[in-house]
Amino acid sequence: MMEPAGPALIWCPFPDAGIAAATAKTLLDERLVACANILPAMLSLFEWNGERGEATEAGALFKTDAALLDRAVARLAEEHPYDEPAILAWHCDAATPGTAAWLGGLTR
Repeated sequence: MMEPAGPALIWCPFPDAGIAAATAKTLLDERLVACANILPAMLSLFEWNGERGEATEAGALFKTDAALLDRAVARLAEEHPYDEPAILAWHCDAATPGTAAWLGGLTR
């Protein structure tokens, strides 16, 4: 058991909504996140390895407690199908007390 450290978010694009959902279920089952919002069919424009690219991807926003953030990011990277997934994570500056308590419950 660990002490809650406050709400945190993780953003990550996936090749499609099905893969994002399967990954989210793994993180939920392992109690590393409390929720995943999956945004299907977004257009990604990017530069990678010196070349410009374009792809249709699904985005996922994961909600967790900051005490679990490093573990959740590491597990997400293990499960992700991309060789170098773009995973961004941060502590939230503000949240409602109920949201903070809900996410803090992951640490118990």
